[in-house]
Amino acid sequence: MSSLTLHVLQVRSLYKRILLLHRALPLDLKTLGDQYVKDEFRRHKSANPTETKRFMKEWESYASMLAQQANEKLSNPATNMRFGKSLPEQKLEDLREEQLGQLHELMQEATKTNRQFNIFDGTEQKK
Repeated sequence: MSSLTLHVLQVRSLYKRILLLHRALPLDLKTLGDQYVKDEFRRHKSANPTETKRFMKEWESYASMLAQQANEKLSNPATNMRFGKSLPEQKLEDLREEQLGQLHELMQEATKTNRQFNIFDGTEQKK
């Protein structure tokens, strides 16, 4: 198997794993997270090897953290669980202006009360 083929399989595997982990999130965060992941993976299709390595490392770290938090939620479903973690200041300083802008937009969308998405969980009755 060529290294390119192996890399493509690793990227797809991570992408699918993240989307599966998003199922543990509240519906509004799942929708927002799924769209963000799709956009980011699409945006990095032609990234250089250095960016790709860092991209994969950061998304692996995210998937690992989310898996741990999802397991905690499963073992104690009565708790009002908060997902995610604070971004260390050093990581913020390492981001480019474009990345800071994206992060700011994501934070605004995740914290506003009237999100741009119309989300239904399938349990509502059609009229």
